[in-house]
Amino acid sequence: MIENSSVLITGGAGFLGSNLAAQLVAKNEVTIFDNFRRDALTGSRIHGHPNLRVVRGDLLDYPAVRAAVPGHDIIYHAGAIAGIDTVIVRPVETMRVNILGSANVLEAAADVGTAKRVVCFSTSEVFGQTAFRSAESDNTITGRVGEARWTYAVSKVAVEHLAHAYYRERGLPTTCVRPFNIYGPGQVGEGALRTIVLHALKDQPIEIHGDGTQIRAWCYLDDLVRALLLVGVRKEAVGESFNIGNQRAVVTIYGLANTVVRVLGSKSPIQFVRKDYLDVELRVPSTFKAKQLLGFEAEIDLEEGILRTAEWYRNHLPPA
Repeated sequence: MIENSSVLITGGAGFLGSNLAAQLVAKNEVTIFDNFRRDALTGSRIHGHPNLRVVRGDLLDYPAVRAAVPGHDIIYHAGAIAGIDTVIVRPVETMRVNILGSANVLEAAADVGTAKRVVCFSTSEVFGQTAFRSAESDNTITGRVGEARWTYAVSKVAVEHLAHAYYRERGLPTTCVRPFNIYGPGQVGEGALRTIVLHALKDQPIEIHGDGTQIRAWCYLDDLVRALLLVGVRKEAVGESFNIGNQRAVVTIYGLANTVVRVLGSKSPIQFVRKDYLDVELRVPSTFKAKQLLGFEAEIDLEEGILRTAEWYRNHLPPA
């Protein structure tokens, strides 16, 4: 879908960015801009690829961002502070990097003026604690002021407003994506399904925060990457936001743990532990808009995704 182009991916060393790069690098020139705080790139199959260029930089350093932008046809802005545990401990950094860093990327892209598409990453968390078949036109929710848990969502709502403002006022061809609970091989950092799979592979206890009735829709990595390639080129995507998820792969967290144990033939016991932070109780997207405008629909069901994810970790875990 994207060929003979020059692509810049901020946060390209992370889980999502590095896998997007892996899909692009064979037929495109790819630049990764990242501070490598999370690193899924080093040691990956594309590390050292002749079409891959790596720039170590900080999103808060505008001159560095501005220097990285020229010459790129498509910009994927995936760089951000993310992960519940990280966000709660570092809410100031979360807000600064996600808002100011995104402003730097958008301003640099508008100043250079040659990018055909700028894709900004938002989040399903913009819908708050309860979201059932939420559509892109539904109201976003920022949560209670002073609750660190919501600083990530607030920062991503701001990113979407910025992206749409740059489109309307400066003519920058922006698009926003809202990923819903992405999982898959090579995930680094925090991630519930990653943690459950790793524990199940070792027959270790699996801890469920709270009563386990929280409901999620889980989207496999390859489906997200397909959507990202589409929004990078489809003219219908300009000036829009899209929910990207699998509305059929819906399960409670307790049900997810049981599914992983069953599918992998694990002996892991499931334990309930106290939950000391606010959590999203229900998160299921409507993906009608992505299907209608992009022709995108998630294809990988939950059990298949778990098997693929577990196989990757079996081959990459250090010997016991």
